[in-house]
Amino acid sequence: MDFNSTYIEYSEEVLKALQNNEPVVAIETGGTFEGIPYPENVETANKVMDAVRENGATPAYISIMNGKIKVGMSKEEIEDYGKRRGTMQKASRREIPLILAKGAYGVMTLAATMVVADMVGIPVVSGGGMGGVHRGAEVTMDISSDLEEIAVRNVIVVCSGAKSILDLSLTMEYLETKSIPVMGYQTDELPAYMAITSGIKLPCRMDSIEEVAKAYQIKNELQLDTGMLLMNPISAEYAVDADEMNAAIAEAVECSKKDQVSGKAITGYLMKYVKEKMGADSMDAQKNMLIENASLAAKVSSQIVK
Repeated sequence: MDFNSTYIEYSEEVLKALQNNEPVVAIETGGTFEGIPYPENVETANKVMDAVRENGATPAYISIMNGKIKVGMSKEEIEDYGKRRGTMQKASRREIPLILAKGAYGVMTLAATMVVADMVGIPVVSGGGMGGVHRGAEVTMDISSDLEEIAVRNVIVVCSGAKSILDLSLTMEYLETKSIPVMGYQTDELPAYMAITSGIKLPCRMDSIEEVAKAYQIKNELQLDTGMLLMNPISAEYAVDADEMNAAIAEAVECSKKDQVSGKAITGYLMKYVKEKMGADSMDAQKNMLIENASLAAKVSSQIVK
């Protein structure tokens, strides 16, 4: 692969790993740097990177800084980036060239992270929760670009299910329509982001890292051009109460209607409302979820890249 690009910069650590065909994990910046306030976002990012290294892979946070796509970030860049929380544009695929053209900073969605990971040859992506089909999408047609990108990117995305503010049943229907392999890691049920389970049955359970890597290998050998999802439930000790979370979501949805929030703004509005309603428990859950998913992603990457 040609690692010379006008618009992409690699950290020294990540570039060396990619050139030597060593395991690398692409990490979404949105969940860490926008979802968690400073300085906790920086502290969490460093713990996420430590978790990846401890499990045999090189961490590569994906961001846009000064009009460049960054694949891997130094501690100094992590600190600077964390301080910019709330000032950076949210970047999905369509925003990437616009932010680059302006020489600005951007926080990558899971969709944008998949785009860049596939572009530079990183097969495993770690995130918190993925986007999906929004409640009321039969009227609004509000469907996250995460679902579009996973359908066409040759990556495994490790996450804790779809964000609980979404219509999880419709999200699973959409994934089936797009023929995206969905696996539960040591679980038969779809995780509910900060809660352990949504009660929705998953199509496939994987009980080992080896099984996950084998499925990815077979998919590629058969040239089945799609990404894969590995759903990793949050540990019970960090999980929030599902009933409490669902009550907060219902309240948030009603408030969003009264405030006439829609479109691109709805996800941030609902997530902020729910987190504020649930307090410190939800923040602790998010931090630990990101660390646990990064650990699993590193193990998967180490098994794939041998």
